[in-house]
Amino acid sequence: MNLQHLISEALKEDIGAGDFSTLSCIPANKKGKAVLKVKQDGVLAGVEVAKAIFEHVEKDAVFNQYKNDGDAMKFGEIAFEVEASMQTILSCERVVLNCMQRMSGIATLTNQYVEKLKNYHTKVLDTRKTTPNFRLLEKEAVRIGGGINHRFGLYDMIMLKDNHIDFCGSIESAVNQAFQYVQENNLNLKIEVETRTLDDVKTVCEMGKGKVFRIMLDNFSPDKISEALKIIDKEFETEASGGINLETVESYARTGVDYVSVGALIHHAVSLDLSLKAELNG
Repeated sequence: MNLQHLISEALKEDIGAGDFSTLSCIPANKKGKAVLKVKQDGVLAGVEVAKAIFEHVEKDAVFNQYKNDGDAMKFGEIAFEVEASMQTILSCERVVLNCMQRMSGIATLTNQYVEKLKNYHTKVLDTRKTTPNFRLLEKEAVRIGGGINHRFGLYDMIMLKDNHIDFCGSIESAVNQAFQYVQENNLNLKIEVETRTLDDVKTVCEMGKGKVFRIMLDNFSPDKISEALKIIDKEFETEASGGINLETVESYARTGVDYVSVGALIHHAVSLDLSLKAELNG
């Protein structure tokens, strides 16, 4: 889904047959302006999305931007001011706020993880644990907060997880079939393999060179990750996954693992408080 399609569908969901609250009492020729006020400290995200929403509805809307995506924001600051017809402003208000509040919450939480990891080699990844039809903006918010986007969907990387491996009967079988599939179909796809034990790690190291690019260490303790990294010996990228949170992320980073994947960046994020205050010109 691209941004314009997402905006179109979001507005359609909210406006439906018409914003009758506005249409009933605000003439079409009335112009106005609105300011986006910050009501909670955090990391700002979604300014560019807000601009795109207003311009999607009214291409001549004037958007004056005072803060950028990724900026630290403080209570009382103004992020932007928009001048357009009052009907446009009022009809776009809720979609703009829903996007920005959600994105700012994700960017703020992601930045907390990034700050925890700033003195380590380890980087934080997001996951596919996203809101249906809102993944585009949730993953963009992670990026704005300083995190790294993992695969966007099922189509841009092969990740062989426990169910794939169990169905195929072994790690060897799953990897070999996936690699053969990529070759036969001329696909530019990397293969990542989930491991659950140190024996699994040894298996991938023995048979996966030239086929696997990253080993996921799923639900390994930091001590077990340290053992696994000795076996891997930097022959593959490494990713720790499973129950990692703000309190534990540094203990994983101390192992030297390349990445930690954290679904909580998105599904535990709390929307931040922003408001859009509109007024008629004149």
